Amino acid sequence: MIELRLKGALLLFASLVALAGGLLAPAHAQDAGTQQRTVIGERYIPTIWVDPDGCEHWVMDDGAEGYMTPHVRRDGTPVCRRGNLCGTMPSDQFFATDSYRISAAGQQRLVEFFRTTGASGYIVTGHTDSRASDAYNLRLSKNRANSVARVGRSTGARIVEIRGYGERDPRVPNNSAANMAQNRRVEIICVN
Repeated sequence: MIELRLKGALLLFASLVALAGGLLAPAHAQDAGTQQRTVIGERYIPTIWVDPDGCEHWVMDDGAEGYMTPHVRRDGTPVCRRGNLCGTMPSDQFFATDSYRISAAGQQRLVEFFRTTGASGYIVTGHTDSRASDAYNLRLSKNRANSVARVGRSTGARIVEIRGYGERDPRVPNNSAANMAQNRRVEIICVN
């Protein structure tokens, strides 16, 4: 009987040691995770970010990535809250053809927009019509989004992300001059 109690006590002690080891491991891993690591010659910091669809992503220092939300559709895609599209800037009113320099009047309107909107952060996305090559349109849309973001930063706005979609996310089909004009735009998504 005493031998059975001794074995039970040893098993309980071993379980507690294993449990304590398990509880200490995450703290050690957490300390290790706060250190910066080098990945292909660049400094990398694990982070959480929000895409324009409102999906929160996590990224670990080993490059693993996933969605923060536990809510998924049947196909496995996440159910997210759509970002608040708080501004659409028609490119033709802000930029000359094939340019990413913002006109003086356009800069003034953007300054007013960023000062009065009051969001905690902004995601700026650039878009084009389909008349040039895909590579050219991607570069032009990213440059235009960067120009708008530069104006936003000059007002003290926090620019969370800048994206160039080129012709890949048209608002309407590129089958007429009026439709192409709608697709040449910079969108600003407010993050609250």
